[in-house]
Amino acid sequence: MEIDHVLVAVADLAEAARELEARHGLVSLEGGRHPGWGTENRIVPLGDSYLELVAVADAGQAALKPFGRWVAAARPSRAAPLGWAVRPGDLDGVARRLALEVADGARVTRDGQLLSWRLAGVEQAAAEPFLPFFIEWEPGTPFPGAAAAAHRAGRLRVAELGLSGDAGRLAAWLGPHELPLAVDPGPPALTRVVLAGDAGELVLAAGG
Repeated sequence: MEIDHVLVAVADLAEAARELEARHGLVSLEGGRHPGWGTENRIVPLGDSYLELVAVADAGQAALKPFGRWVAAARPSRAAPLGWAVRPGDLDGVARRLALEVADGARVTRDGQLLSWRLAGVEQAAAEPFLPFFIEWEPGTPFPGAAAAAHRAGRLRVAELGLSGDAGRLAAWLGPHELPLAVDPGPPALTRVVLAGDAGELVLAAGG
């Protein structure tokens, strides 16, 4: 099991992209809209994972989908950690173990590539954001994190996710893993994302 990506809620994609590059040296690439979800994104590639800047594009559509409602409810004044996703070895096995429904998703990139994936656990992750949802990329789909991006901060990886919530609940949700997590008691939330790279550590935290 690996960290696939971290959701970062933003009010405006273009403004958030400028702020992340100016403050942290992180380059983001144009993503696209999620058809039917009412959301759109930009990608900060990190090799084997990525940050997904996500914003509401259509409030009416977003209100109809769990993912859209989750993003809309964040109402961030600036970029803030929202949630996270993991790649399990066997998505269908995880779904059976946790009695989750598996849903399909897709979007087209700005250069016309089709990205397709399967998801499970989004509603639960939205309700308790210290829990990740599960994702599996369809064979042949280019992984967003592998896109070329020259970050001023250099090469980066997710070194740790800071979470608050019930550690036992998280352990039961994930099953066996070696993910870099730090869990503190408190309301369920993703509180910080620690990136490590050539120039040291960079922390993205709730509230700035």
